[in-house]
Amino acid sequence: MMCYNCYKHKSEFIEVKMSMNVREYLDIIHIAERLKDTPRHCTTSHGRTESVAEHSWRISLMALLLRNEFPDVDINKVVNMCLIHDLGECFTGDIPTFIKTDSERETEDSLLQKWVNSMPTEVSNDLTALLSEMEAQKTAEAKIYKALDKLEALIQHNESPLNTWSENEFELNKTYAFDAVAFSEWLTELRKAILEDTIEKITTE
Repeated sequence: MMCYNCYKHKSEFIEVKMSMNVREYLDIIHIAERLKDTPRHCTTSHGRTESVAEHSWRISLMALLLRNEFPDVDINKVVNMCLIHDLGECFTGDIPTFIKTDSERETEDSLLQKWVNSMPTEVSNDLTALLSEMEAQKTAEAKIYKALDKLEALIQHNESPLNTWSENEFELNKTYAFDAVAFSEWLTELRKAILEDTIEKITTE
């Protein structure tokens, strides 16, 4: 058992400077919780409508698992990008990419940035820098995040019942995201494997 003095010593040892108070932290988490209740235009393998939060979780896992495939890339940054990429949908909901207008994108981006600007300075600066890098699509990290975002949707469609697909998705699942993976041989091979699964699904179901 640890004695009282040991606990006291331990608490002194781990004392850290707080850059935001716990209420500010909880306010951010409470708003982000909305994504658990925000449905996406896709279903799970059992036909249940998935949430935005579920999509964000899986692309984050997809990024983490690529650490050894991209040793020169900051995979932790990619995971961070994946975690925050749909936070704007806390305010607008999910709109499928094939019907989303430029005006709707601008509204989502504006509402997200307004929220980010209201956060404690250090958090706001970190998220703003990350969002800017994601939008610019210049770095390897940003390109990997964007590719995974699109590929996860294709994978989910391959897992969902065919009768939940909209008519245009039969073609989209064959053609979508090849441009997003063109920078990477590994991701291009992954996209080809997803296409093989799509064709098999359409043919056999």
